Amino acid sequence: MTELKKTLLNGLHRNLKARMVDFGGWDMPVEYPANGGGLISEHLAVRNAVGLFDVSHMGEIQFRGPGSLEAVQYVTMNDASKLVDGQAHYSALLTPEGHFVDDILVHRLSANDYLLVVNAGNIEKDFQWIRSQVGARHGIHISNFSDYYSQFAIQGPRALETLAKLTKVDLAAIKNYWFTWGEVAGVDHILIARTGYTGEDGFELYLPADLATTEKMWDALMEAGAEFGIRPCGLGARNTLRLEAGMSLYGHEISDSINGYEANLGRWLKLDKGDFIGREALAALNGAPARKLIGLEMIERGIARDGYPVLNESGEPIGVVTSGSPAPYLKTNIALALVHRAVAEAEGDLFVDCRGNKVRAKRVPLPFYKRPKK
Repeated sequence: MTELKKTLLNGLHRNLKARMVDFGGWDMPVEYPANGGGLISEHLAVRNAVGLFDVSHMGEIQFRGPGSLEAVQYVTMNDASKLVDGQAHYSALLTPEGHFVDDILVHRLSANDYLLVVNAGNIEKDFQWIRSQVGARHGIHISNFSDYYSQFAIQGPRALETLAKLTKVDLAAIKNYWFTWGEVAGVDHILIARTGYTGEDGFELYLPADLATTEKMWDALMEAGAEFGIRPCGLGARNTLRLEAGMSLYGHEISDSINGYEANLGRWLKLDKGDFIGREALAALNGAPARKLIGLEMIERGIARDGYPVLNESGEPIGVVTSGSPAPYLKTNIALALVHRAVAEAEGDLFVDCRGNKVRAKRVPLPFYKRPKK
């Protein structure tokens, strides 16, 4: 049996009596139930105040050299030529069929330097895929720096106030999907990005992967957020938060059998930027894939779990639930489902086969939750 990988804070999570799970080959906290915590309280802390996630399992792959932009453009679906220094965007690595290798974030550090953040379970696969596609090009050096970074996500309406106690960086000046560098909690050269995966405002911090620095940063953030009721948050809340926000998860809404249009990611798919892997297959669809992702809210008692069949009135299968769960903030049961395009474009209730029970669900627009405007 392969030993699970561990973030530097694995011992801390265990000391907090977190419930640990195997997530993509990593030993990760799914929730912290001790002292009245747990998934629901963590979820609500992020929606109402602030929560802190250890996401050091995520991967970082860097492109450096004068050929970097051309290479990033070829292996990703979004248009990296539109980025300027200090800006990031959502994108994906695609197969020639237009399906997903992984979804990623692309950060432009400089004209010849790009940092790609990839999913934890896909680090080696993504790195080898990228190397196989553009690694032989001149003027580019591609490095897997995942072991060199720890990463924290501080999320929620009080995230800025919490982080502001620890840095002189003007956090309010960092726009959504932009980043800068600065000192945080006495540690210099921290990449501070206004990104996240919860549907709330917040920041992701990239710091050197040494134990003393990582523990110091965690403790400082927890102390700074204490007055706002900050909670350590696990992967369980991360999942329910992203689901309420209608965000895709690799292996669920995106996979090697789902294309970008089916996953409702067309706005990040830039067919007009020039050639890239998967472009030809996606262009042939003319924006009309065979299936589409929709939102469902259960209106009868039952929870639509991942993989449950979606049915029409006659009980015929017309799709599948890709992600389903109770929604702690919305206080209802919700699901994302991939269904035939004709079904997605029609009206009327659908049904989910919940362990042999045909449970009625209504279609609802995505995202299920939008954070209130200030």
